[in-house]
Amino acid sequence: MKHIRKKPEPQAFINWKLHHKDNKQLHYGSLVGDLKQEVKDALLAEQGYICCYCERRLTNKNSHIEHLRPQSDPATDPLDYTNLLCSCQKLLDKGAPRHCGNLKGQWYDEELLISPLDPTCETRFAFNADGRIKPAQNQDLAAQETIERLGLGIPKLNNLRASAIEPFLDASLSADELKLFVENYLEKNSSGKFGEFYMMIRYLFGNQQQSVHRCIENEKLPSP
Repeated sequence: MKHIRKKPEPQAFINWKLHHKDNKQLHYGSLVGDLKQEVKDALLAEQGYICCYCERRLTNKNSHIEHLRPQSDPATDPLDYTNLLCSCQKLLDKGAPRHCGNLKGQWYDEELLISPLDPTCETRFAFNADGRIKPAQNQDLAAQETIERLGLGIPKLNNLRASAIEPFLDASLSADELKLFVENYLEKNSSGKFGEFYMMIRYLFGNQQQSVHRCIENEKLPSP
């Protein structure tokens, strides 16, 4: 899970809320049209166009605005920009497994849900070279609960992560070429997009010595 650094909310969103500050009936459903799209565009950009939970590539069509703390919580301001994220699975294909914000629904537990807004979230998960996700520490119950509640360990995501790993296991790459490949992958591209499954790639390949050890450990590479 990649840490999301929230940026200032769009000025048009601020102005709209100020204009309607005396409207007691204002709610998230009131946010529509171009203004809602502007808010969503800002969320996508600050996340580097990857899902706030699983880190799959996001587009406008396949993503939805996610409330970290659910709107059903009376203590939550449904128009609080700091509580808004972008998650995948806006639309579900028939029979497709639910995950991320679509599966999370109204669940929120401050102790058990690891938030992508928490800088420590990047240290809480580990990955096998076959694409499986796990808690970085076996005793981290919150990490395990987050994986289960968000469906981060379902076969679909494991397989997608495994496919994302394959190019980095190309035996024809020299150590220097792999290093450059990883460095480029971990930078936003010219469109402001991060690579899919950013934290997994950083975990497995961000440190060359670690990457060899971790991939050998998972029987993906021969011992040097």
